[in-house]
Formats: sequence, structure tokens, C-alpha cells
Amino acid sequence: MDEIQKSGKSVEKVLEQIIKELGVSSLEEIEYEVVEEGSKGFLGFGSKDAVVKAKIKFDPERTAKEFLREMFVAMSIVVNIETKLKDKQLFINLTGSDMGILIGKRGQTLDSIQYIVNLVVNKGNAPYLSITIDTENYRQRRKDTLESLAYNLAKKVRQTGQKVVLEPMNPYERRIIHSSLQNNRYVTTFSEGNEPFRNVVIDLK
Repeated sequence: MDEIQKSGKSVEKVLEQIIKELGVSSLEEIEYEVVEEGSKGFLGFGSKDAVVKAKIKFDPERTAKEFLREMFVAMSIVVNIETKLKDKQLFINLTGSDMGILIGKRGQTLDSIQYIVNLVVNKGNAPYLSITIDTENYRQRRKDTLESLAYNLAKKVRQTGQKVVLEPMNPYERRIIHSSLQNNRYVTTFSEGNEPFRNVVIDLK
């Protein structure tokens, strides 16, 4: 919700009204500025209302959850959303009856959801947060698959002497391939092409 401004007999009364209107439970959940302290005047004359500006404090977990809930309602699917904020990373795990819909082909749908949530959470002036969204341990399973692929293809390149060009991958998946083979004595890796069709190439050193 955007910033609101309210006036009333006293700062305390205005803050009570603001808390109710913003739908929060305490002052700790809002940021506010007292624009005018207010005054009682003399014998009722010359009195001034207190004026306060306020807004809900930025909460990345709540922001992400609210956005995802609205999205899943629009998609007519029931999803449980669990969040964990650690350092500058927000981890979101999704559970439900049919998470394959959210994963998509090679995780493309999950990556798209993660990208959108990243934009939503990081659109303000708050410190940047890295967003990771997972379901059914897909990220780890995909990482294991890519590492195994990298090792097998590196072996093939060494045996045949011919380079291998992998299918286009997103930056995260390309980093997995590069990291898996960075200490390999016989092959090297590099990326070529333009996003979103950028490939990893495995070649002899």
C-alpha cells in the first residue's frame, strides 16, 4: 500500500486510526512521520489537528507471499508457500498436489515465476535480495542432472577430441556446467551466443 496521511485530535489517535486502516497489528509494522504535532489552542480557539504520514514497512517475505497467493488464485491452483530469509537471500518453497505445472519444461515456468518475484521484491529502495524459488527439490535434482551431464560430455570430448555445444541454458544452469568442469585437467568451458539462446561449449584445453 502507498503512503497515507491522516489527521486527528492527537498523534496517538491518528496512529490508532492508521494502524486500523493499514491492517497491521502494531506500530512496529509501519513507518511514520509526524507532520504536525497538533495543539489544543486556548479555550478551544486556534486548535490544530495532528497530522501523520505513514506506510507499511517493507517486508520481503510478506510481499513475495502476497504476490504469489494472488497469482496462484488467478491460476486456480492451491499452493502452500513457505519462506526463509537468510542474510541477503530469500528462499521460497512451494508445495501442492501438482507442482509439475509450476516447474514446466526444464524448469522454465519456475524460472519465470522466480524472475517475476525478484522484480516485485526488489522494485523499491530496500537492499537487494537474491530470490530462489523451488518446489519438490527441483533445483537440487536439476543441479545433479547437469553435473552428471557435464562430466559425461567432458569424457566424450576427451575421447573424441571434438567440442560439444550444449542446448541453450539460463545463466544459473550455465554456471553449474562451468563450475563442474573448472578444475578438469583436459577440457575447458565457455559460453557463446546471445540470451536467451546462449550455449555452453565444452572443448579440449
